[in-house]
Amino acid sequence: MPEQTEAVEMRGALLRLRRATGLHLVFGGLLHEGRPLRIAELNGAVTPALHGLAISTGSGLGGKCLALARPCAVVDYPSARHITHEYDGPVSAEGLRSVIAVPVVVRRKVRGVLYGALRDALPLGERVADAAVAAARDVEQALTVRDEVRQRLAGPATGPSWEEVRQAHGELRELAPQVADPRLRARLLAVCGRLETASAGPERTPDVSLTPRELDVLAAVASGATNAAVADRLGLRPETVKGYLRSTMRKLGAHTRLEAVVAARRAGVLL
Repeated sequence: MPEQTEAVEMRGALLRLRRATGLHLVFGGLLHEGRPLRIAELNGAVTPALHGLAISTGSGLGGKCLALARPCAVVDYPSARHITHEYDGPVSAEGLRSVIAVPVVVRRKVRGVLYGALRDALPLGERVADAAVAAARDVEQALTVRDEVRQRLAGPATGPSWEEVRQAHGELRELAPQVADPRLRARLLAVCGRLETASAGPERTPDVSLTPRELDVLAAVASGATNAAVADRLGLRPETVKGYLRSTMRKLGAHTRLEAVVAARRAGVLL
C-alpha cells in the first residue's frame, strides 16, 4: 500500500509537470529497498519501450543523475558525449532527443528520478528545468511526510496491518464526499467515525473538534499527499486546501503539517 501511494504522488507530479511545460514525455520511478530504480510512471509515451526499464547508477542520463544526486540534461541524447549509452534502444524507440533528469532526494538520499523529454533536439531552458525541480520537490515532500509519520507516531497498534487500516480510512474519507446518495454518504462517514473512535481508545477523549472537510484534508495529508495532490483528490482549489490546513493546525496547536497529523491522532480525531 505505501508503494502504491508513492506511485500516485509520482504520477500526479509528472502530470502537473507535463501540463505546465508542454513536454512531449515525462516519466520516472522510485527506489525501493533492495531493488533497482525502474521506470514505472509515464505520461506521453507512444511505445512501451521505457516502461519497467531498470536504471543502473552511473549508466545513461538517469544513472548519472542517481550517481551525482543533481539534475542532469542533454540537448541531443543519441549524440551526447557525457553519458553512457546503454539505453539508446528504448530512448530511440520513443524518439527522444532533449532530456532532463532530476533526482528525488530525501534526507540526502536519492529516492527516485523524474525525467522530462522532447522529441526535438532543442534546449529545454530554465523554465522547464525549474518546473522539473519543483515536481521532484513535490514528490520529496510527500515521501518526507510519510517517513516522518512512520518514525514519530506512536500509534495504538504497530505493523503493516495497522498502516493498511489507516490507508483504507483515508480512502474512505476521500470517497465519501463524491457519493451522491446522501444515505450511503452518511453510512461511509459513520464507518469513518467508528474507526476513529476505535483508534482513540477508551482512555483518550478528543479535546478538539474538526469539521468533516478539515478531517478529509488532514487524512489525505497523513497519507503523504502534497497540497496540490490533496486538491486533485478532493476536487478543491490548492488555496482552499491551505485554508483548511491553517484552521486545522490552529485548532490543534500545531506549526507544521506533520505536527497536525500527530496531534490529531493523539487526540483520537484521526486514525
